[in-house]
Amino acid sequence: MPSYKLASREYCPRDTVIEIPGLLEPVFIGAGYCTIIAGPCAVENQADYLEIAKILKSIGIHILRAGLFKPRTSPYSFKGLGTEGLKIVEEARRTTGIAVLTEVMDVRDIEDLYPHIDIFQIGSRNMQNFTLLEELGKTNKPILLKRGLAATIEEWLLAAEYLLDRGNHKIILCERGIRTFEPYARNTVDIGAVPLIKHLSHLPILVDPSHATGRAEMVGPVAKAAVAAGADGILVEVHQHPEAALSDGRQSLTPEQFRELYEQINKLAELEQKILQ
Repeated sequence: MPSYKLASREYCPRDTVIEIPGLLEPVFIGAGYCTIIAGPCAVENQADYLEIAKILKSIGIHILRAGLFKPRTSPYSFKGLGTEGLKIVEEARRTTGIAVLTEVMDVRDIEDLYPHIDIFQIGSRNMQNFTLLEELGKTNKPILLKRGLAATIEEWLLAAEYLLDRGNHKIILCERGIRTFEPYARNTVDIGAVPLIKHLSHLPILVDPSHATGRAEMVGPVAKAAVAAGADGILVEVHQHPEAALSDGRQSLTPEQFRELYEQINKLAELEQKILQ
């Protein structure tokens, strides 16, 4: 038995499928489903966020990104609206009926966020924030756990183990690129992590091609490669006006670009399912 006991295939041979109770209908993440999560990097203001939420609903996404707390390398960069943005997120959630995902960075924010969101995200910088892991592990909300900037596969699965060990078994892994010597892209996408996780663990795995590459022109190819490799879905940043985005506009797709990618991803996912059958 590996060190990550509860996350291992030995502990649970069958793939875990996680149900996200939506306001209109449930969403599933896991074997046989290709779940699409999309939205801007950050909630910037009410009008723009409600507009993009409605656009993304019309395209057909399953879960809406709702970034309220943005850990930024520079203290002068836009760090999100924080809890002040909860009313905006709640209105978008109520208006569209789509489940929402947001990152939590501090244990003090869990209680405030809990009633308003459907999935907690643990960002790469907090993958080994063990206090945060232990507290979120006590909740009953699904948790998306991003891989750390320089984390090994085992370290990533052991972070998931913290959540599982505290009783929360609704864990979704997310590969978002790791830091290497290559400076052209923001990170180096570890596509091989997808089949490797599928071999080692029963937990579902998504890929975030936006943060993994940092370049809009690379998002589509990497997203399709992720689905072809067996990922259970993708996490994509979409903004009406990427050039004016307050956070990560360089990697954001326009709604038109995302609509095209969405159609391609669904066709690819259908093909993958036929091959597996």
